[in-house]
Amino acid sequence: MANFADLLGSVIQNNLGPSGQQRIGNALQDLQASLGQLSGGGAAGAGMGGVLGSLLGAAGNSLAGASQNPLQAGGLGAVLGSLVGGGGQSVKGALSGGALAMIAGVAYKALMNANQGGGAQAPFSGGNLPLGLLPPQTPAEEQVVEQKTQLIIKGMMNIAKSDGEISGGEIQRILGKAQESGLGSEEQAWMMAEMSKPLNLDAFVAEIPNQEVAAEIYAASLLAVEVDTDEEREYLRQFADKTELQPSVVQMIHQTLGMPAV
Repeated sequence: MANFADLLGSVIQNNLGPSGQQRIGNALQDLQASLGQLSGGGAAGAGMGGVLGSLLGAAGNSLAGASQNPLQAGGLGAVLGSLVGGGGQSVKGALSGGALAMIAGVAYKALMNANQGGGAQAPFSGGNLPLGLLPPQTPAEEQVVEQKTQLIIKGMMNIAKSDGEISGGEIQRILGKAQESGLGSEEQAWMMAEMSKPLNLDAFVAEIPNQEVAAEIYAASLLAVEVDTDEEREYLRQFADKTELQPSVVQMIHQTLGMPAV
């Protein structure tokens, strides 16, 4: 089975433009500032603090630099490397568990804010918190994390397809970067197959199990492209509509990443 955590890290590491880097810095700083307010404290708040609070706190000195140039050593790699066992000096290792934790944190904050405003919110995949912020404890939870990470990567590819097919040259460039990051042949083959498929938003939405994953996919999609074409903006509007993401959730995701609504 492909290692989708490492694959997500590679996709983010190798395909962010300048705006995407800035959005990650914005998200890290925003989550750092709002940890104590999320979920109103209590057990869920303590859990969030345990996963993101102490770890981001340990890397707090890197946050200012991350917001300016997050992909340089000591920036995003150092911050994400401290999230959920990111691992060592390796950028690949830093961006595996850490990338999902950051995306899950952005989505969690948006969903909790909507809930506090009166919107209904079912329990998260980890109970009070999403898996990804909580490390999986059982094989079943590990499978949930793999499935949601796979869907997040598909979502990032789909928005890239929204203004036209991904060209053969672009596919080769992405795969070359993935190979340089140390990803295996199985991950590369999966990426090639997915990038070569035509966009089918309805079929993709049918794979998404709940609002938690939908919000995570939306957040990751904003990191995948510059969102500077009408087709990309329309894709995001349709995705939010078809997955029934509340406007307040969408607005909070944009706010956390420091970008205007589409």
